[in-house]
Parts: sequence; structure tokens; C-alpha cells
Amino acid sequence: MAQNKYYQHFKSLKSLLFIVMILATLVSLKYPIKLAKIPKSELKQLQVNVGQSLTGNVYGKKGPINVLLIGNNARNAATPLSLGTAAGQADLLIVAHIDPDLHKVSLISIPRDTLVAMPDYKEPIPKIKSSFELGLQQSPEEGPNQAVKYVSKLTGLKIDYYVVTGFKGFADAIDAVGGIQVNIPGRLYDPEYSQANFQPGLQTLNGDQALAYIRIRQNIAGNSYRTNDFQRQDAELEILNLLKTKLLASGISLSNIEKLQETWRHDVATNIPTPMLIGMGLEVSGSQMEQIRLGSVKDSIDITNTPLDGINQEGYLSGAYYDVLDPEEISHTLKPYGSIGASTGLSPIPNPKTVTINVYGSQSVGNELQKAGFNTRWISPDSGGSQVEIYYPQGQIMAALSVARILGTGNELVSPSQTVSVITVYTP
Repeated sequence: MAQNKYYQHFKSLKSLLFIVMILATLVSLKYPIKLAKIPKSELKQLQVNVGQSLTGNVYGKKGPINVLLIGNNARNAATPLSLGTAAGQADLLIVAHIDPDLHKVSLISIPRDTLVAMPDYKEPIPKIKSSFELGLQQSPEEGPNQAVKYVSKLTGLKIDYYVVTGFKGFADAIDAVGGIQVNIPGRLYDPEYSQANFQPGLQTLNGDQALAYIRIRQNIAGNSYRTNDFQRQDAELEILNLLKTKLLASGISLSNIEKLQETWRHDVATNIPTPMLIGMGLEVSGSQMEQIRLGSVKDSIDITNTPLDGINQEGYLSGAYYDVLDPEEISHTLKPYGSIGASTGLSPIPNPKTVTINVYGSQSVGNELQKAGFNTRWISPDSGGSQVEIYYPQGQIMAALSVARILGTGNELVSPSQTVSVITVYTP
């Protein structure tokens, strides 16, 4: 079941990259109809020619190119580089590693809730998605610049280019293709946040309706459908697949393509030169694709308020769910793609052999930690609350986080305590 879910996620990320790059390419083309009328054989040769120039003679670059794809979640934003009336965070962060020589595109997905140190900012909840918003607060251009800076540091990859789009671009794309048909499996009602109000069944959604459909995660219709962030993510990916299918359908008119091109002039921001962007769009459309996921739901940890030197200007981390990633694992994963060393800006995760743990509750949890190399002592069967609770003495937060990552429930509570002398784990 899990493999199938990840496969669907991969297919949808491919769809997203294809849509963003192709639409951005259309934006850059002065005469999109002419490109649409080129025979496939000539289009393939054009793809090869532009792909070869992508990293060579024109710009003096050789080898692969990394592009950061950013989804701005701002409401009512005037442009993709605006804060709007709320948020302005990077709801989506994907590094597209484009290798024209191999005709291969590697999609490196960055968990938006990744915990990173932001010592230059007062940000109390320093997630990597906030880097975009913090930059936008300085200037429109600084938004993607800061996102590129933090993603580059996290991955160890050199990133020179970005493409940004937002909610409006998504809705405009849906409207430009005449809407999409969606089979909604259950009643959806969320008048306060997304304004979604749908009955189950097959129906055609326009841009605003599709946007409401993908945004809802606080469904109050009385069922278990769309009640968490993971279900919302599945819906986002479902709609992207439907949009890609509609965009590539033979029945779509050139007038719709023209309309799409015109609307996306205002819905996409990029620093990629136009000839290179055209080459990238063509290269992406014909390349082999693979997905590389950094982290997983198992890295999601509920961290409570705690002092933490260097995490921000205040040296104090506010409680929230964070994705805690291991830079060594990232470096190993991305080394074939040019990573020169990943970093979250946090202290290193300690060797398990240096960490002592007292376990209360499930003896099997103690055995699991012992197997992972921790110095573990099972104390008694006395259990905790509804989730795994991990308490740590002052200065041992990284050790506590390493314990949570090994257990990997995606719901551990990690909290400081003045009453424990070693890492102490309570299991349900």
C-alpha cells in the first residue's frame, strides 16, 4: 500500500514539473501557435539542438542544471512574488536536476516542514518553507533568492535558477483548459478556510472550485475524508495529473493555449533566460524522469518549545511539527547529483552508542532502540499517553531527535525536562 502511495506521488510530481516547465515555456514564446504546428520530427530535433545548447556554447555552462520550483501559497497575491493577504510561504519546493547529456530529469522533493537553523532571522518556527516568505518581506526578488539559499545549503547542490507560481496560476491553468472533471469520493464542506462545498460524484470544476478542492483539509462534513495534510496532498497531485492530461489532450484548442500563455505571463516568475527556458521545457517533455525524496513521514516530529542556540536570533524554538532530516543521509543520496555536503545548520546527530535511554511501556520499543545501537534500559511497563513521549535533559535535544527518527512513528512528542538525567521514553 505504501509503495503504491509513493508511486502515485512520484507520478504527480512528474506532472507538476511538466506543467510548470511547459507553461513557463509557453509564457516565454512569442508565437506559441508556430511551435504547436511544428511536425514531431522537427520538434524532436529542435529539442536536441536546444538541449545541447542548454549547458554549452551559449551560456558557458557544462553539465546538469538545477532549477528550484517554488509554489507560493499566498492568498490574493498580485504576483507570484507577493505576500498577498496571508502566508507567502513555499508550499512546494522541488529541485529539478536537468541533465541534457543523459536526457534525464531528477526531481528532488524537499519536505516543506524541514527544520533548519535561521540565525539571521527572528522566525520562531524555522521551517525551510518560511525562507521564501522571509525573503519576500525584504523584496519580491529576495523571496526566491532566500529559498534558493536555504535549499542549496540543505542539499549541498548549486542552484542558479528558479520558477515560482502560486494559487492564481493554478486556477488560471484550470480555466484555460475549460475546467477539469473530478470524481469526488465523499462530501466536502469547509466554509471557514477553503470555502469548499462539494457533493460526491463526477463533476466539472473551474479554476476557483479546483483550488478550493485541493486546499481543504478541515472537512466538517462528518466523515473521515480529507481531514489531514496528507489527504490534501493526494488531492493536489490528483488535480495536477488531470490538468496534465487535459493540457496534452488532442482536443484542446489553440485558442486555449493562447489564453493559457497570456494568463501565465502574470502567474509565473523566473530568472531563467528565455532561450534556456524554451530548451528546458522541451528537454523536460522528452526526458526520462526519476524522483528522489528527501525524508518521509517518519521524520515528522512534534517538538515542544525549547531553548536552542543558533536556531534563530532569539535562540528559542517554538513548538510545532517539524521534519527532522539527517544531513549525512542527504549528502549520500545526492552525491551522484553534485552535492558537496548537506547541512540543516543544526548540531550533528550523535552516535547512538553515546546516548543512554530509559524506556517505560513497551519492551519491544526498548529492543528496537537497543538494536539501533543506543544504550537502552527498559525500566517498567508503565506507559505514557496516546503518542510516544521523549523527554531530554538540557543540551540533549539532538539525541532526543535521533531517538524519535529511529522510532519513526511520525507522531513522537519531544520535550525538554528538568526531572530527567538521561533521554526518557514513554510509549502508549
